[in-house]
Amino acid sequence: MSRPELGRGERILPGLFRLRLPLPWPGVPHCNAWAVRAGDGLILVDCGMHQDGSLDQLEYALTQVGLTLDQVTHLVITHAHADHYGQAATVVARTGAPLWMHPDIDHARAGYGDPDGALARRYEIGRQSGVPDRPLRSFLEHYRDLPSGIAAFVAADHPLTGGVTLESDLGPLVVYDTPGHAPSHVCLFAPESRVLISGDHLLGRVSLYFDYGWTPDPIAEFLGGLDTVEALDARLCVSGHGRPFSDVDAHIRANRDLVQERLRATLAGLADMPLTALELVPGIFGEPLTPITASWRLPETLSYLTHLERAGAVRRERDGPEDAERWRQA
Repeated sequence: MSRPELGRGERILPGLFRLRLPLPWPGVPHCNAWAVRAGDGLILVDCGMHQDGSLDQLEYALTQVGLTLDQVTHLVITHAHADHYGQAATVVARTGAPLWMHPDIDHARAGYGDPDGALARRYEIGRQSGVPDRPLRSFLEHYRDLPSGIAAFVAADHPLTGGVTLESDLGPLVVYDTPGHAPSHVCLFAPESRVLISGDHLLGRVSLYFDYGWTPDPIAEFLGGLDTVEALDARLCVSGHGRPFSDVDAHIRANRDLVQERLRATLAGLADMPLTALELVPGIFGEPLTPITASWRLPETLSYLTHLERAGAVRRERDGPEDAERWRQA
């Protein structure tokens, strides 16, 4: 049995600190929050998932770099996923710091405030994608028992949208809208030091995930966000998972290339016959869907299909309202 992850803090640059926080997910053992000095206070960018002992882990990571939670004067959320937003209510209650977050957070509000509705939505996506009813219901029953990872839903005190600027010891932190991974996603860029705080828009390794169904075309949004951050000419990227990296342009190109590769694989999978999203998964990802990968592979596949549909390259069809959708080349 592997040892549990512990919170860990490290100084990256003068005034910038990485706070590595534990996660309970297989293959994703931790996430990053970032502490940025701002005069006598701290801007805390993201705050980790709420779980037993998670606030202690955040405080422990801060103490390793000579900081305390009481120094936090701003809580900034790059996007409202549980591993970045989950402790927001706890941190706000403890510090009194105002919460800055993008207002497009229906995807988070729905999951926390209406868990039965969220399960029903997942069921409908699975059913329309061709997942058989019995394993689909079994998966959702397992999912129902999992904790949300969010201490409580808390609304932002200030909207964090493109153009908003926060003063810090790195210089002004300018907000850029970068949806796709999540509708609420933003990046922050310090032009004086050329540091990009990328959340999950760019990661140390290329790993794609898209919130499906909340916006018309998350793939187009994500690609547009890559154009946005490419124009910034960042020299260092600090992201939501993994270590900082300096080859930012290479990571942007790798993300673009992988999206295009998977779009081509999606289209090629429909060359001979119409298929469901479930049937397309092995050809796109090189492996069949499993209960562990279902929660992100199906939404990603549906995002590719929706993008291609909007481009006029594929179309969906269904024999009856209770049948799974099949997709064919247009």
